[in-house]
Amino acid sequence: MDYRKLGETYYVRLDRGDEIIGSLLEICEKEKIMSATFSGIGGCGSAEIQTFIPETGQFEIRNLTGMLELVSLLGNIVSDESGKLYHHTHAAFAYKENNEHHMDAGHIKSVVVLYTAEIELRPVVGGIIRRKYDPETGTGFWDF
Repeated sequence: MDYRKLGETYYVRLDRGDEIIGSLLEICEKEKIMSATFSGIGGCGSAEIQTFIPETGQFEIRNLTGMLELVSLLGNIVSDESGKLYHHTHAAFAYKENNEHHMDAGHIKSVVVLYTAEIELRPVVGGIIRRKYDPETGTGFWDF
């Protein structure tokens, strides 16, 4: 992993074997970034995708492996009142399986880079967006 801050934005290059979510959280901890948004593209080797099922209150999990074109990575990082960081990330992948082209997308738990990933990490300027736990849904939401 390598990154540079240019202006207010961090430009992140992740390499083979780097896990995207953990790497972004690591940068935020190191740079004392308490809330940010990010987007990116890349070539990945594995992804754990989740879809929330409201009727059960659970996530359905799918694991993808192989050459996964990361065509869109979008997310945010926020912190709770104690300073713990949380991510909310969605991604879309294109891949070939059984000689057919496919796409899959959803909430991301983890993604491992196969070739590279290029990500813009944009810290919130002028304030902090916190995470507020919602007991009704069992998830966290932005708290201003």
